Amino acid sequence: MRNTLRRHRRRLLAFLGTAALALAGAVALPGTAQAANVLTNPGFESGALSPWTCAGTLGSIVSSPVHGGSKALAGAASSSDIAQCSQTVAVQPNTTYSLSGWVRGSYVYLGVDGGASTWTTSPSAYSQLSVSFTTGAAQTSAKIYVHGWYAQGTYYADDISLDGPGGGGGSDTQAPSTPSGLTSTGKTSSSVSLAWNAATDNVGVTAYDIYSGSSQLLSVSATSATVSGLSPSTAYTFTVKARDAAGNVSGASNAVSVTTDAGSGGGTAFKQAAPYLYEGWGDPPNPTTVMSATGVKWFTMAFVLDSGGCNPSWDGSRPLTGGVDQTAINQIRSAGGDIVPSFGGWQGSKLGANCSSASALAGALQKVIDAYSLKAIDMDIENTDEFENEAVQARILTALKTVKANNPGLRTIVTFGTSTTGPTYYGNRLIEQAQSLGANIDVFTIMPFDFGGGSDMYGNTVNAAEGLKTKLKSTFGWDDATAYAHIGISGMNGLSDQQENTTAAIWTSIRDWSNSHHIARLAYWAVNRDRPCPGGGVVDNCSGISQDTWQFTRITAGFTG
Repeated sequence: MRNTLRRHRRRLLAFLGTAALALAGAVALPGTAQAANVLTNPGFESGALSPWTCAGTLGSIVSSPVHGGSKALAGAASSSDIAQCSQTVAVQPNTTYSLSGWVRGSYVYLGVDGGASTWTTSPSAYSQLSVSFTTGAAQTSAKIYVHGWYAQGTYYADDISLDGPGGGGGSDTQAPSTPSGLTSTGKTSSSVSLAWNAATDNVGVTAYDIYSGSSQLLSVSATSATVSGLSPSTAYTFTVKARDAAGNVSGASNAVSVTTDAGSGGGTAFKQAAPYLYEGWGDPPNPTTVMSATGVKWFTMAFVLDSGGCNPSWDGSRPLTGGVDQTAINQIRSAGGDIVPSFGGWQGSKLGANCSSASALAGALQKVIDAYSLKAIDMDIENTDEFENEAVQARILTALKTVKANNPGLRTIVTFGTSTTGPTYYGNRLIEQAQSLGANIDVFTIMPFDFGGGSDMYGNTVNAAEGLKTKLKSTFGWDDATAYAHIGISGMNGLSDQQENTTAAIWTSIRDWSNSHHIARLAYWAVNRDRPCPGGGVVDNCSGISQDTWQFTRITAGFTG
């Protein structure tokens, strides 16, 4: 981490301020007879922007193309501006709202400032975006926005709806009845289908919230749902609560326990959910305790450095074998898991920079491979000594090519920083050198955080990953699916060194995006910090935010690719 935490990395993301563990993307809640659209001029039929405000003069009202009526919004996104248009409305505290709208164009976003957002890629016709969010305990206003993306051209938006009660409070304080008859109607290795009997309410039930333990996974309007993104051969317990338009919530339904099916085990695709565990810092937890509580199977063990003379050791000071790191590895493997060591990081004496040649570096890597009979290794390439040194980049890539040839089946991973739109100059150079050297890297993992205070951690992460995909396609000639299958994401839970906040809900959304795009690897820094300490700042043994203990690890364990 940089400064206090930048002992080793830089990473990414932001989105969805609702469910703490949304295993499947939250479904937007439709308006009801009791929930009205609180936006003014939602379809731009007045022929004017007001009360919407747009950046500069980039927003305008057009007559074509429209989704409904005779008018729509056009936002002229440029290479330097995303053409955001927004409207601020009065809302009620502690209340769930449903936001939806119809958009057309490349990379169009719809969301609420400081909270949930969603986006679409590049529809040639109008496509609906939907997302829900819950206001804070003292929140009385919300800023709704729509925008495009840099250099993607003009986007269009129409028929935007924010369904829920307007500001000023309400008199409905009666909660719905408790849903009954919850049952599982089907399952796979990564999903569980549920159904239940409808609840009743004096005004009307707006939504059903599905929980696993204390974590809300999903909100739907029907009396059935499928929770996806689950881990194979894992037991989950579900309950359902009903909610009305005023935000009143029923009691929990009967609990249903379901164990997902075993994975098929077929195919050769490399998929790895492997959060970082560091034995030299941040009150390291017992890994088997974490495994038992979360279902995670892999850990990325940090960090292998140079103890002098191109000799590998843990953190450059702890013995390669026989110390606390081997004890942790033995515990993980005894519990049915495995590890991938990470070489390098942000600081310290690194093998890539200090070994005199690619062959010497390959020899150092081989010592660690032999010591632990490894299936994969990760080179965390950072800072000016490795990442911003093209000769060292080439040395590392050549060494990885050598050990991969000498160890059939070994998977090689490179991890590096990124901008919000994809690889930087040195990231692009790393990818280009990997191609020219024939390094045959399995996974290019970006660290989408420490962007410089960016607030949209989900959007930034997704855009960075999409930028990486584009670079991999152009460099290697891959199609989309192949490029995604070579991508990894390694984030930072809670507060980053630059005070970016990746909440559990945001990390869940990133995990869900990663599953839906079938990327190869999901990690975060670090399990040591996967504990709550709201207001605790950027520290080494907790996240600095409110969360459940091991919540980010549990979310990560749901990555299946």
